[in-house]
Amino acid sequence: MNINKLLQERILILDGAMGTMIQKYNLEEQDFKNKWFEDHTRSLFGNNDLLSLTRPDIIEEIHSKYLEAGCDIIETNTFSSTSVAQSDYELEKWVYNLNYHSAKIAKKVAQKYSTDEKPRFVAGSIGPTNKTASISPDVNNPAYRSITFNELVESYKEQVIALIDGGVDILLVETVFDTLNAKAALFAIQTVFSEKNIELPVMISGTITDQSGRTLIGQTTEAFLISVSHFPLLSIGLNCALGAEMMRPYLKTLSDKSTFYTSAHPNAGLPNEFGLYDQSPNMMASYIETFLKEDLLNIVGGCCGTTPEHIKAIFEVSKKYTPRKC
Repeated sequence: MNINKLLQERILILDGAMGTMIQKYNLEEQDFKNKWFEDHTRSLFGNNDLLSLTRPDIIEEIHSKYLEAGCDIIETNTFSSTSVAQSDYELEKWVYNLNYHSAKIAKKVAQKYSTDEKPRFVAGSIGPTNKTASISPDVNNPAYRSITFNELVESYKEQVIALIDGGVDILLVETVFDTLNAKAALFAIQTVFSEKNIELPVMISGTITDQSGRTLIGQTTEAFLISVSHFPLLSIGLNCALGAEMMRPYLKTLSDKSTFYTSAHPNAGLPNEFGLYDQSPNMMASYIETFLKEDLLNIVGGCCGTTPEHIKAIFEVSKKYTPRKC
């Protein structure tokens, strides 16, 4: 079924955190090197995207748990699967494999759970990279940039090609803290669409870094929306950084001003002094319900700290409401 048609009928559920779930497995260095990277001299511990190659059973199991919780859309395990991000581990040449196999795993599980009444979709997760095109990392040289727009485009193109080859249904540019990076991703997507003579729905999600209501580079929510509105997006939304209770005013801005569908996948509150997230599934769902009562959303899920239990609670609440009209 066409996702646009579904979005007119009901609120769609996005999955929750991948990293939070991976931490529950208490993995060791060998899990990240298993079979594929045995001879790699650098430590790879914590490079979660590699698990799509080295421990695909874990990634498949996590996808399955989110689908059982009620998800309509699951994200590939590719948040950091660009050559820019993987260069920290000297794994740039593995980018195609990371994205392709992650997409194949997610697609396999999504198809297993799909029915005529509830089709499941795979969104190719495209993270912001660990470099910014708009801000200098050198306080003594404000004009310096650690990466160029064209370098970002090439890195994103490589990721997008592999995700499409792996069978994703949607592309999700998420956790945008620098809109210039996001523009590079969108340009790369459009270029690949033209080269492959294909077109997929594209979602984009920014991150408001604190209660100032701005992204890391200083854009307001409305400015972020205007900056990417040239692209024919499926949806625009916000994720990460803030918990749901703090995200509401910025989502309202998007809802009021966007002609696209709107999305949110907030954190399970703010991290405590140990970096852990304490917000319970029911508490998070109660905050999300406020968004739904006010007709702010079309797509909702979770980010850092969320689990299948959080997503199930959100799914149950969402069934009582109709989607925002745009």
